[in-house]
Amino acid sequence: MQLPEITKLDDDVIQVKIAMSYPLRWVNSYLIGGAAGWSVVDPGPRNPENELAWEQVLQQLDIPWSTLESVVLTHHHPDHSGLSGWFQERTGVPVWISEIAWSEFVRSWGTGNTAATDLVTLFSKHGMPDEITDQLPEHLDSFVAQVTPPPLPSFIMPGQPVIMGGRSWQTIETSGHAAGHVSLYDPQHQVMLCGDAVLPQISPNISLVPGSDPQPLASYLDGLSKLGTYEVEHALPGHRRPFGGFRERTVKLLEHHEERLHAMLQRLEEQPRTGYDICTSIFSSKLTLHQLRFAMSETLAHLVELERTGRAIATERDGLLYYEPIQHQA
Repeated sequence: MQLPEITKLDDDVIQVKIAMSYPLRWVNSYLIGGAAGWSVVDPGPRNPENELAWEQVLQQLDIPWSTLESVVLTHHHPDHSGLSGWFQERTGVPVWISEIAWSEFVRSWGTGNTAATDLVTLFSKHGMPDEITDQLPEHLDSFVAQVTPPPLPSFIMPGQPVIMGGRSWQTIETSGHAAGHVSLYDPQHQVMLCGDAVLPQISPNISLVPGSDPQPLASYLDGLSKLGTYEVEHALPGHRRPFGGFRERTVKLLEHHEERLHAMLQRLEEQPRTGYDICTSIFSSKLTLHQLRFAMSETLAHLVELERTGRAIATERDGLLYYEPIQHQA
């Protein structure tokens, strides 16, 4: 097995690329620390290959397991949180996560959860065909192995700093990509561990998910505006490579979503459409089921925002919801 790519960003911050599924291919995990001990940020999804990868990484870096002090999770998604329970079993270290993010974890994969059936109901109401929704429960169940065992969490309270590598990191809780998402900011070195809140080159997925944030795009845009106020020299994202121009990137993402809202509104002006109609007209027709799930949830997040801002309205016909623009008088 090939050793994961390791990049020493400075003496105390190391980027480790942990494998995940196509199209992203890897998630950025970070080791923060030094002689006094190490913290792992977002260890990646659990599978035997990634367990071996971490064994090799720590051996290569000469970091004994006994020097690990904590695991810190930016959010609950499996590609970020999955190995946290495994790390905790190996070391007994605390796993830090926001209380909201943990509730999302339990809602998604906890015993007796109804996340799959709730998503089928939502997508069906918005026009997704049965031959697609019938595949969703098995698809969602496939992620359980990536987050097993779940950790025993320690909660990051709003505004609570997190100590990693002897440095105090401010916690900035936002929503949109994932409810309770936490970015970590070191003001002394102007470093932002931004998880999936801000990514270079690609736009973080913003999903409407049953039982979660009912207005995820509005929450995400608010969070972007908040994050854009920080002085950031080095941004360390969950995917792609570390980047500069953090504030400018937040502005670009704000513009992207306004453009996406406008594109959807234009399609509604042609004729009333279901969420699935809009999804298939905006996104590629060559999506995997995993990609289509995210595309559909993102479409619905934008349609909800068009409703919230008084630009569109949803009406029910024959058991399906159709969206159409609201015509404002001059």
